[in-house]
Amino acid sequence: MTKAQHDLMFAGYTNYFLWLEQANFAGALRRKALGGCRVRFLIGDPDSPVTAAREAEEGVPLTLSTRIAVTLNELSKLSDVSGIEGRFETGHVNLSVFRFDDDMIVTPILARQVGHDSPMMHLRRRQADGMFDRFSAHVEELWRRGTDIRESSAQA
Repeated sequence: MTKAQHDLMFAGYTNYFLWLEQANFAGALRRKALGGCRVRFLIGDPDSPVTAAREAEEGVPLTLSTRIAVTLNELSKLSDVSGIEGRFETGHVNLSVFRFDDDMIVTPILARQVGHDSPMMHLRRRQADGMFDRFSAHVEELWRRGTDIRESSAQA
């Protein structure tokens, strides 16, 4: 993340662990955005049937909707920063994609497993139309389908 200059995409269904595991994560995001880097969060809709079904499958006390609430709370603290966006989309409950310019971490979420128990792949963009671009296109499609978290919050 520290090397990225143009594009940060956090397309994990909850992304809550970022706030817990990265020292001063909010400060890093603020600096990136103020430096011209596009920062986007694609998260699951905590009120969707997809989220409820996945919560039942995981069967853990720290539910998806609770983990999403952590991310929403932290993002609300950055609402004054231009360049940090968030959207809800439920089409990626079994896949996390974190993009940092031409580097990407992809985690396919396995059945009955939470994200930290699933395998992780580190991809680098080396050619057009390779695996990196395919995952990027997938996430961009989900982003287009998504609903701005501020709009959803305003309707609640």
